[in-house]
Amino acid sequence: MKQMNLFGDCSESSKPIKKKGEVWQLFVDGASRKNPGISGAGVFLKKNDEMVKKVGCYLGHKTNNQAEYLGLLLGIYYCRKLVDPDDMIYIMADSELLIKQMKGEYQVKNPELKKLYEYAWVLLAHLRYSFCHIKREYNADADAMANEGIDKKKSLPVEFVAMLKEHAIHI
Repeated sequence: MKQMNLFGDCSESSKPIKKKGEVWQLFVDGASRKNPGISGAGVFLKKNDEMVKKVGCYLGHKTNNQAEYLGLLLGIYYCRKLVDPDDMIYIMADSELLIKQMKGEYQVKNPELKKLYEYAWVLLAHLRYSFCHIKREYNADADAMANEGIDKKKSLPVEFVAMLKEHAIHI
C-alpha cells in the first residue's frame, strides 16, 4: 500500500492494518561532521500532525551512517514509550541507505551497521510502522535536532544507553 506520496515511497509493515488508532510521524536523522567525526542524532515526533517530542543528542565520533541508525534507534525508543499498539507510525528519514536497508532492498554488509540494524528490528516488535524515504527539505526538523545534539553536546538518555549496552552496542 503506497501512502504519503509527498514524502516518497512508503512501505507498510507486514502487521495487520486496523482502522483505529492514532497516526504518528517519526522523523529521524543523523549528522556527522567530517564523516567520520563528531556526530549527533535527531528525532522529531508528531502525533496527528502535532509535535510531541523533539530531541537531539551527541553521539561522539561516528560515521554518518552510524549516526543515521542511532537516530532511528533513538526515535523507536521514544515511540515505544508513547505509541499505543493500535497506532500507526510512519518512520521517515532522508537517508536512502537506511530506508532501503530497513525495507530489505539493500543488504547490510558493514558489521557495525548490522548490529544497529538488527537491534532496530528488536525494538520494532509489536509496533505498526511504515518506512518512508523523504527529501532532505522535509526532514529539516530532525536534521536541526541532530546538529543541536552536536552543538550542545546533549547526552543520550541513560536508559537508552543501557539498552544499547545490553545488546553489545557501545556508544
